[in-house]
Amino acid sequence: MSFMNKVVIVTGASSGIGAAAAKMFSDEGARVVMVGRNEKKISAVAARCASPLVILADLSNDDDARRIIDETIKKFGQIDVLVNNAGLTVDNGGLLGNDMMQAYDTVMRVNVRAVVLLTTLAAPHLIKTKGNIVNISGIGGKMPISAPDMINHQLSKAALDHYTVCSAAELGPHGVRVNGVNPGPVRTDYLENAKKAITWDYVLPMTLLKRVSEPEEIADLIMFLASDRAKGITGADYIIDNGMLIKRS
Repeated sequence: MSFMNKVVIVTGASSGIGAAAAKMFSDEGARVVMVGRNEKKISAVAARCASPLVILADLSNDDDARRIIDETIKKFGQIDVLVNNAGLTVDNGGLLGNDMMQAYDTVMRVNVRAVVLLTTLAAPHLIKTKGNIVNISGIGGKMPISAPDMINHQLSKAALDHYTVCSAAELGPHGVRVNGVNPGPVRTDYLENAKKAITWDYVLPMTLLKRVSEPEEIADLIMFLASDRAKGITGADYIIDNGMLIKRS
């Protein structure tokens, strides 16, 4: 799956799935644009890639989103692939808590609104290259989790899934494909960042295959969907969760 001289934007590239995807695209010859907020982490990943363009940005800021596209075009003159990977969750008391709407606004602004904005800004450039978009969602958008601090995260992923299909329908006639990837548990720094008092071993019994994915597994699927090998696939929603979604007790 050669991406020689293709320009690929990966948001949330400082760790986890985004870092793995950035490295894989770079290994396949892509000119990678790495977007993240943590300078130390993203610099460590960039050191493993071939001359990437590193952009420190906060996707909740519209001006930063515009800057991502502007700097990419200024540097490379084109966009071939947009990987909307960045996302977050915010602990809150759920519907019965005191900060539901503040948490809702924070999560939706990054997990959904930023994706819509980046897609809107990148679309004219993707039409020129007949490029494609891969949105990283999650199985939380397809299954309810009773933890009250997860409701906004799940809501955002369900919205992102439907947005993927709708944007695929609009951009398809212009030759641009849009697909989604819905991971289950993946060994990233998610638990640490979300300040969860559990380890990944806690999740193992919740999956049919009794395993948690590595970031490279998800990156492999992203690479496939972004490649010419998937030239007939658009509006699709790929679940990669070790059977968590279909497991019954």
